Amino acid sequence: MRNALVWGVIIVLLIALFQFVQGSNSHVREVSYSEFLESVEQNQVKTAEITGQNIEFKDGQGQVLRTVKPPFDPDLYGILRTNNVDFKEIVKEESLFTSLLFSMLPFLLIIGIWIFFMRQMQGKGGGGGAMGFGKSRARLLTEKQGRVTFNDVAGIEEAKEELEEIVDFLKDPQKFQKLGGKIPKGALLVGPPGTGKTLLARAIAGEANVPFFTISGSDFVEMFVGVGASRVRDMFEQAKKNAPCIIFIDEIDAVGRHRGAGLGGGNDEREQTLNQLLVEMDGFEANEGIIIIAATNRPDVLDPALLRPGRFDRQVVVPNPDIDGREKILGVHMKKVPLAPDVEVNTIARGTPGFSGADLMNLVNEAALLAARRGKKIVAMQEFEDAKDKVMMGAERRSMVMTEDEKKLTAYHEGGHALVSVHCKSSDPIHKATIIPRGRALGMVMRLPERDEYSQSREKMHANLAIAMGGRVAEEMIFGYDKVTSGASSDIQYATSLARSMVTQWGMSDKLGPLQYAANEQEVFLGHSVSNKQNVSGATAKVIDEEIRAFVENANDRAKKILTDHVDDLHKLAAALLEFETLSGAEINSLLKGEEIRRSTKPKDSDTPKAPPAVSTAVPTAGIEHGKQPQPEG
Repeated sequence: MRNALVWGVIIVLLIALFQFVQGSNSHVREVSYSEFLESVEQNQVKTAEITGQNIEFKDGQGQVLRTVKPPFDPDLYGILRTNNVDFKEIVKEESLFTSLLFSMLPFLLIIGIWIFFMRQMQGKGGGGGAMGFGKSRARLLTEKQGRVTFNDVAGIEEAKEELEEIVDFLKDPQKFQKLGGKIPKGALLVGPPGTGKTLLARAIAGEANVPFFTISGSDFVEMFVGVGASRVRDMFEQAKKNAPCIIFIDEIDAVGRHRGAGLGGGNDEREQTLNQLLVEMDGFEANEGIIIIAATNRPDVLDPALLRPGRFDRQVVVPNPDIDGREKILGVHMKKVPLAPDVEVNTIARGTPGFSGADLMNLVNEAALLAARRGKKIVAMQEFEDAKDKVMMGAERRSMVMTEDEKKLTAYHEGGHALVSVHCKSSDPIHKATIIPRGRALGMVMRLPERDEYSQSREKMHANLAIAMGGRVAEEMIFGYDKVTSGASSDIQYATSLARSMVTQWGMSDKLGPLQYAANEQEVFLGHSVSNKQNVSGATAKVIDEEIRAFVENANDRAKKILTDHVDDLHKLAAALLEFETLSGAEINSLLKGEEIRRSTKPKDSDTPKAPPAVSTAVPTAGIEHGKQPQPEG
């Protein structure tokens, strides 16, 4: 708005200057003084106006003419009287200020335009502009509207307590200093994407009555050497002027990566920026009253010097919420949504383990959008169930045309997954089986754990391998060896990846023992993937491949035995999937007990009964898909 106003003033002044130069009587024609006298003597001039040195008159045709009289012509007035010209002399009074203003106006305009462009080039405190490379891009956060407080943050109580302590210190430092405590210089928020790290920082800004500067790690990085370090210095200079204050650096791994991991011999721009950041945080000169809060989901790539006490004194882990945390997060997001009486927040929370705060916010938003699309004024439990299926499995593709043979093959494939899952005691319960294409999958069996899981047993991993191979085994049993399709590609990929992790990372192989043969991290630099895998001998690599093959083949044999022993149940499941397209876990169990499935109408995929409490472990990929289990960490 300010720039538009400045340009408007400049344009108005330029128009005024143009009009001043052109004059208000630009239609008047200039003639010589001798022509004027000749017209007077020929009685062609009736009236004349004398203004200073200018004479304006009308000729016989009524045209207005103008001439300039000589400085001394004593005969002028006599000639006018002799020829009966009606003339008058106008004395124009012009102040000294007005004359100076009009004479200096062009110069003032030039100077003003020059100052304007220089200010634009230098930037205005935000590091922008051609001459503002070294200026900090940190923004002072002042949220008068949309203010976030700790009351708006739920599900991560331990992280809130750690950061509430910093806010309390800023409000009442004497409470801690009288016991010898010092304010922490930095806090690093670590956690998966979407868990609320940035939201926590905004809550600190809303709670603390001190200046709060926010900046992204990528704002420091430039192609010019020394610019990032200069921005770090300028940022801390601004912070010192506003101390005590808080600086929040989002995605600090963009500038805080381990030194020496890239090119340039330690002299590249990113490392120079990191060096300056290390010095400013805890160097020779102490920065009292400045607290650094940073967020990252890649703490493994950060430089050790950045993580030591004195810089980031504490690392606050912001994990995915548990069931109580999910219920509180859903409660926060549901405040803005009109809910139907049948909505049970606890049921939705139990059915979404593994969801982050961002996932839960997206779930509530999708439910509201579904209700609006259906013309409802409130959001019912059915919308939340449908939204959960959409988030977990992808959107339905009912318009996709499949032949009867493809539907039949898909039904047996998904029936194979479901039947093996039912007969593996350590498997998670089946939530839903469907042959309706969703996302990039032609069909899907979703299994959901009964509670939050933090690790998996060897027994469950082997069950997951057998379930993954159940679809391909069912295809081969029913349609023959030559009719096996590529639909099990994602199943094979999952089974191979799980078996490799069991052998090389989790010590599940008797031949190789409880040793780790591969690291799971990879570092990417300049577009090249640098693997951190440990080198193994050729003989060991051969044994690893043999063990992976043995794990998958044993799972294949186990699935084949289950399906062979219960082939009649496989036919039942496939027929029911062809008829109803979607079966819930309870309906599958009833069908295998010999009971009939009774429905008033053929349901849509979204009309299935409520799911048992659990998380979607389905990962849609190309081809026929089944529910996948996440690999346990650690």
